[in-house]
Amino acid sequence: MTVARATKSSISKSKGAASTAAPRGRFADLDKDKLRGGYYTSAQVAEWLCEWAIQSADDAVLEPSCGDGAFLGAAAQRLLSLGATPAKVSRRLTGVEIITAEADVATERLRPNLGDAADKIVCNSDFFGWWQGTDQPAFDVIVGNPPFIRYQSFPEPHRTRAMAIMGDQGLKPNRLTNIWVPFVVAATASLKPGGRLALVLPAEILQVTYAAQLRSYLTDHFERIDVIACNELFFENAEQEVVLLLADGALAAATEDNVCRVALTAAETVTDITDVRPALLLERAEPKTMRHDSEKWLKYFLDNRQISFMRAMRDAEITTSMSTHASIDVGVVTGKNEFFVLSNDQVKDFGLEGYTTPLVSRSVQLKGSQLGKADWRSLAADGNRVHLLNISKEQASELSAKMRQYIEDGERKEFHKGYKCSIRKPWYLVPSVWVPDGFAFRQIYDFPRMVLNASGATSTDTIHRMRSHGAEPERVIANTYTWLTAASAEIEGRSYGGGVLELEPTEAERLLMPAQLNGAMPLQEVDQLVRAGRLDAVLEENAKIILREHMGLSAADCDLLKSVWTQMRDRRNSRRRGTRKQAA
Repeated sequence: MTVARATKSSISKSKGAASTAAPRGRFADLDKDKLRGGYYTSAQVAEWLCEWAIQSADDAVLEPSCGDGAFLGAAAQRLLSLGATPAKVSRRLTGVEIITAEADVATERLRPNLGDAADKIVCNSDFFGWWQGTDQPAFDVIVGNPPFIRYQSFPEPHRTRAMAIMGDQGLKPNRLTNIWVPFVVAATASLKPGGRLALVLPAEILQVTYAAQLRSYLTDHFERIDVIACNELFFENAEQEVVLLLADGALAAATEDNVCRVALTAAETVTDITDVRPALLLERAEPKTMRHDSEKWLKYFLDNRQISFMRAMRDAEITTSMSTHASIDVGVVTGKNEFFVLSNDQVKDFGLEGYTTPLVSRSVQLKGSQLGKADWRSLAADGNRVHLLNISKEQASELSAKMRQYIEDGERKEFHKGYKCSIRKPWYLVPSVWVPDGFAFRQIYDFPRMVLNASGATSTDTIHRMRSHGAEPERVIANTYTWLTAASAEIEGRSYGGGVLELEPTEAERLLMPAQLNGAMPLQEVDQLVRAGRLDAVLEENAKIILREHMGLSAADCDLLKSVWTQMRDRRNSRRRGTRKQAA
């Protein structure tokens, strides 16, 4: 496939001097395209979306963030193919673009097909300001690819306008809200009854907490929603995983009683989508039964039987959440690992003996299902950085000369000016250093492994810390080595373009566990098998002991749990950048 790239609009630039200034502070190191939301979409995808969304020459069409006009060009071509004249296209097609240069390019892109009529289509404006000054709803179709910009990177006054629109629509934005969310909300509110929405959106819509309100908002406002995902990344030169959102049958008024049919379609490659007519592709999708709660849409990659079973397991008396047995918290946030995380040699060379605490700094250092003192000493002997500089308040009042010199060296390198360090007094005292009962992986490639901590070490924030609520930590951890916990991790977590599954502490605490910790394969045996690469043997044995004998599940139930885990795991792992097929 030849990929024709079309730059997306950047809401982080505008005609005002303030919005064109270089990013400062903690955003100074951001990739420019990532900061401005300037990812690329193929012309084929734009044409495919317009073919689905625009069904009549009379459709009024909006592109709220038109950039250099790839979607506008596809929309204009679609309207012309349906019988509209260039003059009619200029009346039925609207594009909004904040950057003057991009707006001019978009206009010129339209000129070959529309002539002078192209001059009436693109409005050079901030979309949210334009939206507030325009009568809504006004459109039959909205297509496009809104910018993907973090809340903190979104300049004023555009951010305030966007958040106000969300508030007017009954949503409560917060500082985690990415700016594509209010774009979708405002676009939905711009549709006439029966209207259609066709957008390229981050796959975060399926899974992140801050998009939960949006998921409910969309299911309250449309009769049917199709989400199309692809194992091949849509964007070139970016790990951002995106999906195609096709929402049909906009309602005149939102209602929680609306029965919205949601279907997810997964394709291997982009051409598997664009080479098939939209109607034919959507016919193959299996609609899912929605729940109007906080369920992630990631679950809808499963079939209805799997979804119903996982819902039943969540509601069953024989299961509970991890939070019943243990709490999960972030690891130690040092603010500057270069300064605070040290090797044996560094501790000796700088004379910092007596000021450190044993540490696990990388998940690769956790080889099995338990970490003992001998394991930690082996890591230290191999040169791993497994010492945390942990100066107590008592020590801080009378530091050794070498410790003072090390701190002064850090200050010369301006480590104390970093955000996390700068808010501490003194900056070199690291907070929340405690030794957990166990470790939980934050980033997962295969299985959501938990590790018993018998080493006396703590961990950095690359690894979560587990604290048991009363049960023996060994029993809690042993009972996580099941298809039940693995399957729920794939649903509760979030995955990214590189195929990694990530669990935040609140998500890890929702992992399904047996309600009663009646028994499991001994953790020492689990440890030996995991280190030998035989995790499957552990899961098979615990299926017998935990799932069947103690929880009373059938062999078919166990197979279903295994299928949920492996299907979701294999789907995200197939999206690794190394499997991406290059454009021909």
